[in-house]
Amino acid sequence: MAGLLFGTTGIPYSTPKHTTQNGIHRVAELGLDGMEIEFVRGVYMKAPDTNPVRILSDLLRIKLSAHAPYYLNFNAVEENKVKMSQHLLYQSAKMAHLCGAGSLVFHPGFYLTDSPSAAYESIRDNIRPVASRLQEEGFDITLRPEVSGKVTQFGDLKETMALCSEIPGLLPTIDFSHYHARTGKYNSYSEFSFMLSTMADYLGENAVLNMHIHVSGIDYSPRGEKQHLNLADSDFNYKELLLALRDRGCAGLVICESPNIEEDALLLKETYFSLA
Repeated sequence: MAGLLFGTTGIPYSTPKHTTQNGIHRVAELGLDGMEIEFVRGVYMKAPDTNPVRILSDLLRIKLSAHAPYYLNFNAVEENKVKMSQHLLYQSAKMAHLCGAGSLVFHPGFYLTDSPSAAYESIRDNIRPVASRLQEEGFDITLRPEVSGKVTQFGDLKETMALCSEIPGLLPTIDFSHYHARTGKYNSYSEFSFMLSTMADYLGENAVLNMHIHVSGIDYSPRGEKQHLNLADSDFNYKELLLALRDRGCAGLVICESPNIEEDALLLKETYFSLA
């Protein structure tokens, strides 16, 4: 993958009839490069639905990723909830792969009453069988645990990188806006560059050539993320982020999660290519 590609989280709002295929058409019409299929409220596709999606995205050269259901928790106390999370992650990855998506974003879970280190061990041990099964069955898809925006949620930068370093088939989704909300910091060129260096330290320099990135405006409190905002309504410094990504030579897919998804996705792409 050469350079950065830009896309929307889900079907663009300006799509006349909201179907996955129409969304892909609309992304191409807008001059964007990718779309994240949203399984966030459930895996709504069956295997026969996926072939037209894959053919169309290949034809229009739209890069696809997908997002697993929000309610996964690999640190759940109840065993049935862990088993359900494993099942949903597997099903999401399978359908995403059949659609032609290269990455599946997911939220690993919550700390609950556990220490971060105890939660890390549970989450690692409960994700590993799913990753192994997908590899054994030949599904060519990267599982992408997401850097999270809430302090109660697993997804600190370093623990996300450590998780990816321990389990084959995992690479991170770095949500720079989430991490700014989570920490109240990480909103400058030097801090964004530090995050990229941290990724390379854990996962190797090639990791910055195969990134999956989330960006949006963000509203936050001392407890972290409150809600996504449009970039113009937020203090998130997207211009310095794009400069840091360019200067590091990063490549991959940038997915915009602002409420006005296609407008800010286009803003990000236009800004990136206007950098001197």
